[in-house]
Amino acid sequence: MALDTLTMPGIDTTTGVTITSSAADKLHDILVQKGVAETHGLRVFVQGGGCGGMKYGMTFDNNPRADDEVYVQHGLKVYVDPVSLFYINGARIDWVDSLMGGGFNIENPNAVSSCGCGSSFRTAQSHTGEAMPESCH
Repeated sequence: MALDTLTMPGIDTTTGVTITSSAADKLHDILVQKGVAETHGLRVFVQGGGCGGMKYGMTFDNNPRADDEVYVQHGLKVYVDPVSLFYINGARIDWVDSLMGGGFNIENPNAVSSCGCGSSFRTAQSHTGEAMPESCH
């Protein structure tokens, strides 16, 4: 398991996924509400589907896998599997609160396009090196 964290004011930057302090605060609040703050971390993953071809996923997990990248940011453990890391390496997860409600926002430098829902995206290549189709339609 990797642990590669560089601390910067307000943000911890890693070679994988960056969690902002506002996202970490919100995630910590949810972990406390669920009673698993001491035992679980955040699993960030990518799976096929959505209108862009790939979609983001997040869940709480207390069982990191042997090949996971593991980061500790703002006191929060973050787990990312190697295939997902290919698609989201360098991504930034933030919590955005607005008049219309709050939600997690993912800024992914690997996405060459994304859909309006904000949870689906497309990259130029797959993790096997194949070119991705221009559209999933």
